[in-house]
Amino acid sequence: MANATFYIIKPDSPQSNAVGFGDYVLFLARHFASQGAKVYLNCHDKSHAEQIAETFWQAEHHHFIAHNLVGEGPKYGTKVEIGYQAVKPSWNRQIVINLAENETTFANKFAEVVDFVPCEEKAKQLARERYKIYRQAGYQLQTIEIEHS
Repeated sequence: MANATFYIIKPDSPQSNAVGFGDYVLFLARHFASQGAKVYLNCHDKSHAEQIAETFWQAEHHHFIAHNLVGEGPKYGTKVEIGYQAVKPSWNRQIVINLAENETTFANKFAEVVDFVPCEEKAKQLARERYKIYRQAGYQLQTIEIEHS
């Protein structure tokens, strides 16, 4: 059975701003990749995907993780692949970290979906809609409050 985990971002957490959130995405991708998973990051669009890739490049050397944008680099060579709605991930990805606001059609290609509940009310409502879609699709759902600092 497929699983979807929603990470709840608290207003006073370091992840509530763009830099802290980017660092947390890097942390999650590194965590899953270190466990042997092939991870796909689903972004809003090409510009957002490039921005996330840049966050990965800016990581301190001991936090760096090999990654590539869809269509760049070796086809199956990195544990982390970054893309967006208009491109298809490599076939061998087990986990998707969804960074797009209103996109779930990709999810059935993955055994695990990671999503977020942001602080801002409009984004929170979009997360609720994604949650409903995953539930209707038969995903096993869970929520986790972020405690990482």
